[in-house]
Order: sequence, then structure tokens, then C-alpha cells
Amino acid sequence: MRQKSSALAIGVAMVLFAGSAPAENLVDVYQAAVQNDPLIREADARRMAALEAKPQARALLFPQISVGGQVNTSESDSQSFFPQVDPTTGDVIPVGNKNSTDTNLYWDYTAQLTQTVFRWDQWQQLKRADSQVALAEANYRAAQQDLLVRVAQRYFDVLAAEDTLSAAEATLESVNRQLEQAEKRFEVGLIAITDVQEARAAHDSAIAAVIAAKRTLASSHEALRELTGETYRELVKPAEDMPLDQPQPADEEQWVDQALDQNLNVIAARLGVDIAKSNVKIAQGGYMPTVDLFAQRFENDRDAEQVNKRIVQVDNPTIPPGDPVAGSADASRTDDVIGLRVNIPIYTGGATRSRVREQVYLHRAERERLEGSLRQAERETRDAYLGVIAERARVQALNQSVKSNQTALEATEAGFEVGTRTTVDVLLARQRLFEAQRDYARSRYDYLINLVRLKSAAGVLAPQDLSSINAFLTTPTPLPEVRKPPG
Repeated sequence: MRQKSSALAIGVAMVLFAGSAPAENLVDVYQAAVQNDPLIREADARRMAALEAKPQARALLFPQISVGGQVNTSESDSQSFFPQVDPTTGDVIPVGNKNSTDTNLYWDYTAQLTQTVFRWDQWQQLKRADSQVALAEANYRAAQQDLLVRVAQRYFDVLAAEDTLSAAEATLESVNRQLEQAEKRFEVGLIAITDVQEARAAHDSAIAAVIAAKRTLASSHEALRELTGETYRELVKPAEDMPLDQPQPADEEQWVDQALDQNLNVIAARLGVDIAKSNVKIAQGGYMPTVDLFAQRFENDRDAEQVNKRIVQVDNPTIPPGDPVAGSADASRTDDVIGLRVNIPIYTGGATRSRVREQVYLHRAERERLEGSLRQAERETRDAYLGVIAERARVQALNQSVKSNQTALEATEAGFEVGTRTTVDVLLARQRLFEAQRDYARSRYDYLINLVRLKSAAGVLAPQDLSSINAFLTTPTPLPEVRKPPG
């Protein structure tokens, strides 16, 4: 029954894969990730934004020109009183004027030009902008290298999960045959019921291993889809005769020296120290005077009519109200000013000193971050270098282990047929073979991943390195179909 199910599954897979596009290799997946990975696109947008620091800092040193003005119409009424002595009675009476003004049109404008002569903080901001631009480029390059590592890691994770599933399914088929044989032998009285129970327990464990392997493969495939936005039906895996070269140069210290000089996280940390140092100088600009050259022009014009009339508060024929006097109230004015504006800070309540202390502490923090980046780069480089060396030897050892366990299984099965070995012995031999196959497949991919990580830690990883690894990938491997996400 199991063999029929497997044949049916293979037939369905052949129908699904018939007429499909050629198998995708490592370079194809990387190119798709470059176009679709949200993290690399976010890094590119942040880089473009950071590049604007230079023109913004430079703009502060150029002439600043502004123009403002207004146009309006208005009406106003006012009256005022003042004491006056009545010449007849000698009494003091309030006498005043009533004023009405209608402004038909009023406009004014002010044009101003300011040119920095001396501003310490602006010059320091311009110097800082160079480091900010360099930091943006370093961060973007680091994001590119991180994408290369993530693509390699997830690509080979899928292949490792597929190899594990294949080994688990092969083990399950073998255990199925073992269980069938055990049941037949028990029926004719050749073995005890405990052997059947041992075979059935191994069968249940093998089913659980297949389920876990399918789950791991689905998760790995989804992680790869997260990078590229695509679901793959076939990937290309390394051939059995894949070369296992030592890293060049074959000197751990040379790799470490290169990492301390070129690791992008170290470069970014050094630039962070430079920026923090510039921030200290910018904060110290609060103690400095500022000098600006300015030129200003002000002009206004008013078209208005005004009516004045004398009024009195009490009825007194000796001081009669005056007749209204109306006339034009037009006016215009023009002011041209040019000068030098100097501002000398005397006391700011301690704010400037506090800002300087703040930036000094942040500069100290950046220096510590640099030290941490140096140590991390050294650790990652040594770990990756030793990983390449160790996995190279491990691949060779596990390859031999697979062959040895295969031979051991065949010998154990032969011994079982003649009665010198038990069912448990056969099941244990099969389990050891499955583990050896799984570990061998994983170790080959770990070797390649460590090569990528080593160059990334040294700061020299480039797309060409994936192309070199891609040359080792020659065996197309169909992948079990995974459910596509909705939408």
C-alpha cells in the first residue's frame, strides 16, 4: 500500500512539474530578492534620505532670501477729548476731535537677504554631513551583504529540509517493510510479539519524523518566499562531487585583520564616532558669537481719505463744534537697510553647557560601540573561518559515515534473515543511517553558508561570491508543493 501511495505521489508531482519553468538556482533567487525584499528596499530609501544631509548643510552657508508683505483695506473711527477753558465763563470743558479714516488700499512688502559671515555650528554641520553620507553608504552596503547572507541561508535551509524529508520518507518506507515482515514472521511463529511491537513503535516514530520534516520544509520555504515574494517548485542543489576548498587565504589572522579594517559594521561604528565628535563641536558653537551680513528693503503705500471734526461735550455757544474737514490721507514710505548683525551669547541658563556635556557622553558611547563592533567582527570572523574548516572535515567524515551505516544496515538485515540479529538491531541500524544522511546533507550546506559568512564578516562579500557557489549547484530538485498564502 505504501509503495502504491508513493508511486501515485510521484505521478502527481510529475504532472504538477511538467511544463514548469526551469529550476531556480541561487543567483536567480538572489536577483528576485534584490527586487522584492522589503528590508533592502527600506535600506535603499534610508540611504537616499541620508544623502540629503550634505545639500542641507551646505544650503545654510548660501545667501538666505525672503520676501513677505500684505494687502488690505480698512475703516477706522476714533475720538479723543482734552480739557479747554471757556473764555467767557472760565470753566474747563472737554473739547475733542472725531476722526474717521477710510483706507481704500494699503500694501507693504519686506525683502531681506542674509549671508552668514561666521557661524561655527554651520561649518561643523557641513563637515559632519560628509560622515553622515559615508555612514549611509556603509549601512546600505551592510544591508546588501546581509541580503546575500540571508539568501544563502534560506536557500540552503530549504534544500536541507528537503533532504531531511527525503531521508525521513525513505526511512518510513523501510520501516513499513520491516513491520510487514515482522507481522508475517509473527503469524508463522518465527518471532515474538515484542518484535512486532518494536517495529510498530519504530513505524510510529518514522511517521512523526516525516510530519516534522514536512513542517520544517514548509517553514523554510515560507522564509525564502518572505525574501523574494515567490514560491519555488524546483531548486538546484550541489552535486555529490562538490569541491571542498579551504578559504583563501588559508590564514585565520589574515581574515581577522581584514575584518578589523573592512567589516562594514566596524566602518559604520568609526563613522559614528566621527559624527559624535562633530556633534560635540556643534554644541560648543553655543559659546561662539555669530556674524551675519544682511540687507533689507521695506516699502509701503496707502490710499486713504480722512474726516476730522471738532466736538464738545456740553452745549456752549462760545465754543461751537467745528465743521468737518475731509481730505486725502495718502502716504508712502521706503526704507533700505544694509548692515552687519553680531550676536554674542552671554548667558543661556546653563543650556549650552548641558548640551555640550550631552554630546560628550554620546561621543563616549560611540567609542564604546566601536570597541564592541571590533570585538564582534573578530569573533564572527574567527567563528566563520573555523566553521569552514570544521564543516569541510565534517562533510568528508559524514560522507564516509553514510557509506558505513549503509553497509552496516545491509549486514544487519542479512543477519536478521538468518536469525543472528533482532528486529531492534535492524531498526537501530536504519535510524543511524537516517541520522547520518540527514547530518551529511546539512553539513554540505553549512560549509557553503560558512563561506558566505566568512566573507561577510571580513567585509568583502559580493554578488560574485554567490555566483561562484552557484557554479557548484548542478542537480535540480523538485520540491513538494506548499500551500500559497492567500491573496
